[in-house]
Amino acid sequence: MSSDKISMPVWNEKHLRAATDAAGVALWAWNVDTDAITMDERAYDLWDVPKSEKHITFEILSRNIHPADLERVRSAFAATRAIVGAYEIDFRILFDGDIRWISARGQGDDADIADRTMFGIFLDVTQRKQAEEANELLAGEMSHRVKNLLTIATALTQFTSRSAATKEDMAHELTNRLMALGRAQDLIRPIPGRKSEGALLGDLVSILLAPYDEREASVRIRVSVPKMNVGEMSSTTLALVLHELATNSAKYGSLSLASGTLDVSCNAHGDEVVVTWTERGGPPLKAPARLDGFGSKLVQRSMAAQLGGSIAFDWSEEGLVVTLIMSKDRLAR
Repeated sequence: MSSDKISMPVWNEKHLRAATDAAGVALWAWNVDTDAITMDERAYDLWDVPKSEKHITFEILSRNIHPADLERVRSAFAATRAIVGAYEIDFRILFDGDIRWISARGQGDDADIADRTMFGIFLDVTQRKQAEEANELLAGEMSHRVKNLLTIATALTQFTSRSAATKEDMAHELTNRLMALGRAQDLIRPIPGRKSEGALLGDLVSILLAPYDEREASVRIRVSVPKMNVGEMSSTTLALVLHELATNSAKYGSLSLASGTLDVSCNAHGDEVVVTWTERGGPPLKAPARLDGFGSKLVQRSMAAQLGGSIAFDWSEEGLVVTLIMSKDRLAR
């Protein structure tokens, strides 16, 4: 039997640095008597503090902390020694005009304190926070969309029943409308693996509004737009915006009544494309005090971020008028 011993790795400062670099860990030490903070090079880079700054204190670091988080971090820093066990706090800092998330971790209650100095780490958790925010946004969007779909299905059933002569006719018409609604949903959330080639603006609007068309109604929905291509990326965004407007109209506006009408027109002026959504014949409308619902925020964010434009609402006595202003270049993408 071999008596050779297995050689065990021995940790030294070089190995520790390699491990912390691989993990993206920045090190800090805090003298509880002088409030002096010592950091490694990675921490200086993480905080965007010049390496020439040798006398680091919390007040120096606080210059980069996001104003909305500053008091919370200041209170946590002051209470660090009173915390029993491990602690962790996540907060934002401003880095070269962008927002970066940092997680500060250590041991409270003076655990493992040496020479009146406490030790801990900083981690850049920006990607994790962005992923969490994206998941929250997606969950909110999906919840909002499911509620809208249920409301739309109810509205489609109600105005299908107004024109259907028999239950068979109603079933046929309702099925067609629900299938059209499904095609509209594909525009808003393209099916994975299926590449969109964009669309003509007129086709895009017609497909989205098809579920709300009542054949027995006299010229209920009118679409008048020039022949214009809408790119793959912008078609999804514009479809989402128009779908949100149609949903609200079916719930509260002109599309909720048989007498209601909707006109969608478009004009191009220089570098801008202007789409005007005009509702008439609906129930009396009252302008909301604030547009702070999830749908409103989603529409406004989409118009500004993806289409380089804006959206304006005019709740007139005759009916709602919505003006969409978009960048012609963004619309073509």
